[in-house]
Amino acid sequence: MESVWQQNAKFVRFDPLNGNKKTEVLIIGGGIAGILCAYKLKKAGVDCLLAEASEVCQGITKNTTAKITLQHGLIYDKIIKEYGKEKAKLYLDAQIIACKEYENLCSKIDCNYEVRDSYVYSLNDRKKTEREKEALNLLGVKALNSDVKELPFNVAGAVCVKNQAQFHPLKFLYSISKDLPIYENTKVIELKPGKAVTDKGVINYKKLIIATHFPILNKHGGYFFKLYQHRSYVLALKDAQEIKGMYVDESDTGLSFRSFENLLLLGGGAHRTGKKGGCWQELEKFAKEHYPKAQIVSKWATQDCMTLDGIPYIGRYSKSTPNVFVATGFNKWGMTNAMVSAGILCDLVCGKTNIYAKSFLPYRTMLHPQLALNAFESVSGILRPTTPRCPHLGCALVYNSAEHSWDCPCHGSRFTEMGELIDNPATDDKPEIGE
Repeated sequence: MESVWQQNAKFVRFDPLNGNKKTEVLIIGGGIAGILCAYKLKKAGVDCLLAEASEVCQGITKNTTAKITLQHGLIYDKIIKEYGKEKAKLYLDAQIIACKEYENLCSKIDCNYEVRDSYVYSLNDRKKTEREKEALNLLGVKALNSDVKELPFNVAGAVCVKNQAQFHPLKFLYSISKDLPIYENTKVIELKPGKAVTDKGVINYKKLIIATHFPILNKHGGYFFKLYQHRSYVLALKDAQEIKGMYVDESDTGLSFRSFENLLLLGGGAHRTGKKGGCWQELEKFAKEHYPKAQIVSKWATQDCMTLDGIPYIGRYSKSTPNVFVATGFNKWGMTNAMVSAGILCDLVCGKTNIYAKSFLPYRTMLHPQLALNAFESVSGILRPTTPRCPHLGCALVYNSAEHSWDCPCHGSRFTEMGELIDNPATDDKPEIGE
């Protein structure tokens, strides 16, 4: 199950750590967020080092749909209602800056960067999209109500923001990472104050950035309550309808559409990790009905960390860890939020004020309805009297027949049928699964 990005990129490889090292800033995690942090820190003249347990871009990053847009579902109306216009404006401005940074960087890189209009549609509630348009207009963005014409079904309403973008994420990341201080196949097995013990040596650091998708440090921050993980699926279709815009359903379980070269990338089938969902079967059924002449040339799945309120956690890992920082919970919008993370964290580790940081504060209030749902799933998973169990916090694993994996419904760790770790927050294999 390779994504089209893996099939169309020239990989860049890095040596593992060999012995002990010292650095000002250690970054753990070689996905898009970690790489962008390393890129910005190096550009700022900061001594840094990135450690990746396997190979860069081979986790969640390789499976994105790679839309670069300020339009993150129907989030702006929600933020205004919950936190007020000021916080919504800060969130928006951070995304606008991120989009502009991609535009500038991609102008020098061959990474299939293309300007596209972005649409968020609703199948059954036009008022939702109208409220989002009004929220965006209030914040200074020219958003339009739109009757979607390119999709093979009718929608109740859609909100459009023009001149957003899409690109090839691996071509971009391999280009900017090739001269960075990165060590692959270097797994951090223990974190101590100022010291990371890896399987290849010890790294002494002054400041630490954890960019491991789901944070791996359980002692602080309560991320196992503040986050849950959500899976979604993609088909790459040849000889399907040409799609010029980028489309996403406002529902977490809806469909998304974008083009790549001569392919249509159809996304959907989503569900909470460890729960049942439509998976590829839902997409294959849709494609057969609406694109009967199309051929599936690739299919893959991805996993997203979801926060309690739809806003990422970017900044200090917790109140009690002044020199540890985190970037997580991108809520399916990892492209711009990874760039936002790099900007905020680069400033914070350099002791600079970042005006956007307060909008993404990791230790903001946890009093949201989603907290109760996360707690229920955690308690249910721990009490469920079945095996095998996740080595992260002991929840019962559930077999995923669509992907032939063992998944944790509590926090989203995943393992192969032989017990090899696929996705964190677990950090170790579960070899007894395959026995």
